[in-house]
This record gives sequence, C-alpha cells and structure tokens, in this order.
Amino acid sequence: MKRIYISLAALCLCIFSSNAQNISDLIISEVLVDNDSSVVDDYGNRNGWVEIFNKSQGTVNLGGCYLSDDRNDLTKSVIPKGDLKTKLGPRQVALFYASGNKRQGTFYLGFRVHKESTIYLTSNDGRTLVDSIEIPASLPADMSVSKIPIDNKQMVFVTSGEPTKPTPMSFNESGNNETKSQKMAREDPYGLILTVVSIMVVFSALIILWFLYGTSGDIFKGKHKLTKKMSGKNDNEKSREIAAAISMALDAECNGEVYAAIAMALDKYQENTVHDMESYVITIKTGKSEWSSGQLSFRQLPK
Repeated sequence: MKRIYISLAALCLCIFSSNAQNISDLIISEVLVDNDSSVVDDYGNRNGWVEIFNKSQGTVNLGGCYLSDDRNDLTKSVIPKGDLKTKLGPRQVALFYASGNKRQGTFYLGFRVHKESTIYLTSNDGRTLVDSIEIPASLPADMSVSKIPIDNKQMVFVTSGEPTKPTPMSFNESGNNETKSQKMAREDPYGLILTVVSIMVVFSALIILWFLYGTSGDIFKGKHKLTKKMSGKNDNEKSREIAAAISMALDAECNGEVYAAIAMALDKYQENTVHDMESYVITIKTGKSEWSSGQLSFRQLPK
C-alpha cells in the first residue's frame, strides 16, 4: 500500500513539475500604453493592452496566473480559471485589455498600464515570478514595447531597445528571422496562392500521366509503327522492279515489239531523258532516239 501512495505522490509531483515548466515558458511579449489607433476591445474602447506568448511546443493554461504592475502586489489581477480560451496552444498569444475593470471579462485587467511602470506575470501559486517587462517613459503613442526573437528555433527573446509598431495577437518579428511559413501566412492569409499552385501541379501531373499511358497503350496495340523500307531498297530500285513486272505482263499478252517499246520508254523515264521534272504535267521532250534511226525503218526482204 505504501508503494502505491509513493507512486501516486511521484505522479502528482511529475504533473505539477510539468505544469510549472509549461508556465515558465510564458512571456510578456508586448505592451501598449496609449492606444489611439490599435485594436478595440469587446466594448468598443481603445485601452492599453498586455500580450502573453507561449513559446513552448505544448499547451499552457493561463487560468490561475496573475498579472500586475506592482512588485509588492503580484496577485493584483487574476486570470480566471475554467475558461477554455485561456489555454494557449504552441506559439500562440493571448491579449489582455488593461481597462481597470476586471468584471468586464476573462481578458480584462483590474489595472491600467502606465509609462515608467513594470508589468509582472506570476505563476498560479501567487509567488513565482514568470516574466516581466519594463515600459519606458519615452514610449510614443500607438507604439509598443515588445520582446523580439533572436533565435526562432530556441525561442530566445530580448526586449527591443526601440519602440516598435504594435502587432497584437501575432508573433513578434525581428525583421530578419521570419520563417517561410510565417511569410506565406502574411502574404497569403487565405491560402489562395497555395491553392492555385497546388491545383496546377496536380492537373499538370495528371495530364502528363494521361499522355504517357495513352501513348504507350497505342504502341502496344500496334497503332504506332515505324515505317520500314522493303528489304532496304531505294525508290529507284523498286520502280525498276515494277517496270519489269509490267513488261512481263505485257509480254504475255502482246508481241515482242510492244514489249520492247514499253521497256525502252520506261528506261528512258527512269533516266529522266524523256520527261521533265514537273510533278503535275508530263511533257515529252523533243530529241532523237534509237527509234528515229532510218536504218531501223527499212524493211529487209528475205533472201
């Protein structure tokens, strides 16, 4: 039984340590005193505000913690428990309006922020100081004092030495440590560019796949075949074979003189000595040939 009690006590201690460790990852990231053009609260008023940032990778519940502007009274304004909105996810922020009236809601403080004061964030035990930030006396209106990251990976922050432009409910930027995802979220808050690019990539891939599969299918089906020359012979050789075949057919039907005339005509045609090179008109060239010889026109009488 004692072992069970010891185990339960160890478990509770681990849970408490874990919660304490998570709370210690909270920082006061930004404070605005004179609010002339920044955000308005739920009642339409422009109050000063205090921003809390969770720099851890876990969820932290702010319920039960305290905010104050008095080092001697760290429990001046308590953050109510039981509100789901006080659970800060990883790298998220919560904005508290310094209206001076705590009864206005969970995210309203019971004091107002002033220049030359210090804002304190205290753990839920009311004694452990988690973080603090000093407000300079020379802070201009509509300018804030903020903590900027010097290492985005390790979440190391330092207080800016100069007044900064207010960035309520957003991650404070140092100007040169902005990640690609943060830049995309800033330039394309609704994700239109990312959506268009994604659609174009998907449809381009589908078109390429359709073309490849369609072409390969036609090749396998035999629709696309390479033209091959018959037995490696050129056009002139094929023409001579065709002429010979025609001559043989005519020889079977006609006498030898007709065969000889057609064969000689085809030979002259192949050598380009009879016809010109016009593709649409065939013209007989004038000139002498063996058929115009006078000797061949004499009839020889048998002896």
